[in-house]
Amino acid sequence: MEIILLEKIGHLGSVGDRVKVKSGYARNYLIPKGKATVATAENLAKIEAQRAALEERAEAERKAAEQRASQLAGKVLRLTAQAGTEGKLFGSIGTVDIAEACAALGVEVERSEVRLPEGPIRVVGEHKVELHLHTDVDTEITVLVEAVESDS
Repeated sequence: MEIILLEKIGHLGSVGDRVKVKSGYARNYLIPKGKATVATAENLAKIEAQRAALEERAEAERKAAEQRASQLAGKVLRLTAQAGTEGKLFGSIGTVDIAEACAALGVEVERSEVRLPEGPIRVVGEHKVELHLHTDVDTEITVLVEAVESDS
């Protein structure tokens, strides 16, 4: 299926590009999320007329992501969890926990922007976590997981 991109998508292209994708990807994800439209002559003309506004919006989104990345640069998130004697957690620290910790610092981060390629954090210690804030903006933060002190 041939579509026109309304925003930059990492592995496909940038604003206004005409690309071919699998029809399911276009119908189920790109078009409903407003990231693309079907490539018809009418839509091509409409996109060319709106190209400047679309590129301006994309640039504003990139700058906002860069600002969030600069606010998070060098930050250490301290999270506590119950852990056993060997340092293994009774549970895990996931994307939601990290997004909430970032929000507590005053920077809104969606859980989908948190990248944990090896899965949730399950041990006490210092972990590097990548945040994918925009197609062009990635930043790395440190998550320090500490064991909760027990009263027994």
